[in-house]
Amino acid sequence: MPAPHFVVVTIGSAGDLFPFMRVALALRERGHRVSMLGPMQHAPFVAPTGLAFHGLPADEAVLDHPDLWHPTRGLAVVWRATRPAMAQVPELVAALPPDERVVLLVHPLALPEADLCRAHRPGLKVAAAYLAPSNLPTVHDPLLLGPWLVPRWVPHGARRWLWRRLAQALIDPVALPDVNAARAQHGLAPVAGLVDYLMQVPDLSITLFPEWFAPTQPDWPQPMLRTGFPLYDPALDAELAPEVARFLEAGAPPVVFTPGTGNRQAAHYFRCALDACARRGHRAILLTPHREQLPAQLPTPVLWQDYVPLRLLLPHVAALVHHGGIGTTAEALRAGTPQLVVPLAHDQFDNAARVRALGVGASLRAAHISPGRLARRLDRIVGRQAVLEACRRVASASRPADLWPLCDALAALAA
Repeated sequence: MPAPHFVVVTIGSAGDLFPFMRVALALRERGHRVSMLGPMQHAPFVAPTGLAFHGLPADEAVLDHPDLWHPTRGLAVVWRATRPAMAQVPELVAALPPDERVVLLVHPLALPEADLCRAHRPGLKVAAAYLAPSNLPTVHDPLLLGPWLVPRWVPHGARRWLWRRLAQALIDPVALPDVNAARAQHGLAPVAGLVDYLMQVPDLSITLFPEWFAPTQPDWPQPMLRTGFPLYDPALDAELAPEVARFLEAGAPPVVFTPGTGNRQAAHYFRCALDACARRGHRAILLTPHREQLPAQLPTPVLWQDYVPLRLLLPHVAALVHHGGIGTTAEALRAGTPQLVVPLAHDQFDNAARVRALGVGASLRAAHISPGRLARRLDRIVGRQAVLEACRRVASASRPADLWPLCDALAALAA
């Protein structure tokens, strides 16, 4: 019988790519054949690993879309931006040898196309990998519908109604026309609701975040495999750049600010950061590959860098102020660094709520950011003994993810 072929399908930024790459490399280390499908601009990250990679079309102009980081309209922007790439997946899978046993390990937004692949390839198995807890709808706490926290006293029946209303208003009108048009082309019946449909597609659901960060909920799909954060560093041999090392040695531990590597719309965020640090006397490191978002002249106690591996930087800083992406959140948890999460959209509000619940930081909605509010939030975490103790506790639990059980489960799925 031919050996199984694991096809890993991802979308989005490098923060989305890296966890899937870490799993793909673990599968290869176990002797499996692995291929990756992902945005073509990520090819330089994949090439050094030697993994087979097929680049999918990606329009980077989406990074400038005014609604990309909107709390409720952002999903529509991401969905429409990813459809041209996802439309290629069924054709690519259909071209694989017909006698090959194929397992698709996919990002949740690739599940509709994975279902199309399975409809025309009997025996194909689908595993969905969820990067963050909010990718899995639940009526249990903490329940956030976008940026809005649903109080604990709201009954579960009312919560289900709220979820349905949210899906009917914001998700189904955007996604169902594309999904059902593709299904019609493949001779398949339409689906009535995207969220319920996506939960039914996988043969196995996998969380790429640990139980202590988000306990398993009764309404999450089964079977489900839990694992830890599969953190991946593309430059394991890297060292801190000399200018960064000199800056760290020159004074008190700085506060690091990053709105995410894909955020080109953060000029106001950085203005607030500079003003807040000036008010409180904090030194600062600003991380963004988009230098045009910053003032031409920066104050002396401020350093700009386009990229610094957080694994190397965070042990030396007073706090990390960031957008709440799950990869950045996980890096700060591992380093034991206090966090101030400034969420904009997507999974970031839920991640911010979990940071607060763990006691390792605070949050401030990006829509409400101002120099004064940012300075006051920093006062809550910088140098606070209770926060530092919580960070140490969480860091001790943030061990590297053991991916062998995940590899074994995927191999069993192939069999």
